[in-house]
Amino acid sequence: MQPVAVVTGASSGIGAATAAQLAGAGFHVVLAARRAGRLDEAAARARAAGGSAQTEVLDVTDAAAVAAFTQSLERCDVLVNNAGGAFGMEYVADADPADWRTMFEVNVLGSLHLTKALLPRLIASGNGAIVMLTSTAAFVNYEGGAGYSAAKHAEHAMAETLRLELCGQPVRVIEIAPGMVRTDEFAVNRFRGDAAKAAAVYQGVREPLTADDIADAITWAVTRPAHFNVDLMVLRPRAQAAQHKVYREP
Repeated sequence: MQPVAVVTGASSGIGAATAAQLAGAGFHVVLAARRAGRLDEAAARARAAGGSAQTEVLDVTDAAAVAAFTQSLERCDVLVNNAGGAFGMEYVADADPADWRTMFEVNVLGSLHLTKALLPRLIASGNGAIVMLTSTAAFVNYEGGAGYSAAKHAEHAMAETLRLELCGQPVRVIEIAPGMVRTDEFAVNRFRGDAAKAAAVYQGVREPLTADDIADAITWAVTRPAHFNVDLMVLRPRAQAAQHKVYREP
């Protein structure tokens, strides 16, 4: 029977790229996100990669909706907890608690809802994999990033704890932590639609990572043999030596 992969936040960016690459690797991909139109486009891309795909309009912060969705699935072999995002770059003194709450609900509680709901099917598959898409912000803090970094630290803690709690079960827990990745929406959303500020993040960086780069890493990790677990993979462009060390061409 064809293995099934569920990808959240699959309507664009890393989620859409991951769905396409997993479809090309032989998975039936279930693309879940809030935007129906963008989901349809991403599913078409996945099918064009040579695989099969279906869509599910889903808000990962709604536990009841997640439970109803997962009841409709006969099986799940891979869960990619990709839904998330950053909102705002204000210092702690000026932070809006609503932004922090949103980041925690989407990044952390969204991952919790999907993991809890799909864990029985992942175990039943005999070779399940949970992918937590975190960030280098899960390990290194920076000015203006406290809310996002706190959420990603929490996701990192969830991945480490799951790995301990599932030891002995046929489920791998894989954490993928990207550094600088240029996608269509991440930085724009963070700066509340200010395209100029978003573009400045990548100014002078010859080759920031792309959504396809991260999707390639995710696909490689989940297609390793069942005994082979990638606990944590940190990915950065060559131009980024550390969170604060980026080479920018003049």
